[in-house]
Parts: sequence; structure tokens; C-alpha cells
Amino acid sequence: MKLQNVLPADIENRSMEIIGEELGELHIDPEKLSIVKRVIHTSADFDYARNMRFSEGAVEKALEALKNGATIITDTNMACTGINKMGLAKLGAKAVCFMADADVAARAKEAGSTRAAACMEKACTVEGPVIIAVGNAPTALVRLDELVKEGKIKPALVIGVPVGFVNVVESKEIIMQTGVPYIVAVGRKGGSNVAAAICNALIYKLTR
Repeated sequence: MKLQNVLPADIENRSMEIIGEELGELHIDPEKLSIVKRVIHTSADFDYARNMRFSEGAVEKALEALKNGATIITDTNMACTGINKMGLAKLGAKAVCFMADADVAARAKEAGSTRAAACMEKACTVEGPVIIAVGNAPTALVRLDELVKEGKIKPALVIGVPVGFVNVVESKEIIMQTGVPYIVAVGRKGGSNVAAAICNALIYKLTR
């Protein structure tokens, strides 16, 4: 076994080269490629080259929102922590998670819902462009669909990549029919790390 001699600063670049080589002849639209590669870089899972879905113009709309100081709202603190804060600061944007907020806990208890669903209700109060990044809770996507249809929120982008087995596949199908711009990983795969990776890929398009 021979280890590659790669300087720390070059590890990411070399990783992206390897991903590009292993994608081979698979055609991915240029504006989507860096996002797909970032997700594969994070997960080492090449299934994402085939299971990611983008609504028409989703990337362009997301970049415009970030340029206008968007707030990224995540359904886990893990995803929020994983989003590049230096990149956000350059854009005058920010990332927040409401899951630990006392008012969200109270709202969820009163409604008999999940905190993730209550987070989407709180998201309706955020001013300016909003990007919703869901990596864990299908209930967040289901509630978001209802809020969009009620005219209470109009996200610039929904990143729908919850992971798991209960209502995960269905919630992703629902959000793709909602009429909002989306980036979704169809099927069971996803996670907070994938949600953060998609956010970072969008940020890096503008800051690197």
C-alpha cells in the first residue's frame, strides 16, 4: 500500500480531482456539478451523482438570494454549525437554527407537532430572502409545504435532504410538487452534513 504524498492545503483539490475522474462520462450540468461534487466529497457516496434533483433555475435563484443577504434556516444545529461562516459573512448572509428555542418547544408542545415543524412556522417571521435547509426532519418539509400553500412563506430555495425511513421519501416528493425552487436528494439518503455541503457549495460559488 502506497500513501499519496499530498500537502494539507491540496487535499481538497486532490479529492475533487478524484471525484471528477470517478464520475467519468456521467453528464451533470455545469452549474450543478460543483454542488454534486461537494456532496460526494462530504459523504464519499457516488449515489448522489444520480439521486439529486434541481428545479429549473434553483441554483441561480439561490445565488441571487445569498447575494441579497439571505438567512439560511436549518432543521438541526449540526447543519447550521457545518455552514461556512466566513463565506456567509462575505455575503452579508447568515445561518440560524431555531430547534433549541424555547418558543419553538412551546409551540410544538401546544400543537402536538415536532419542533422541526414549529421551526418552519418561526421561519415565516424572518425578513428578507430565506433558504430552508432540511437534513433531518421530514415533518419540516411537510409543514413547509402547508405554509407555502397558505401564503405564509416563499423560500428562495428549499434544500430537502432528510435521511431515514419514515416519511422521508414521501416528504421529498411533496416538496418537489410545492412550486418552490428546490434541491432534493430523492430516496432515503441525506443528512445534516449533506444539507450543509449543499449550502457551502452555493456559498463557494460566490466567494471562492
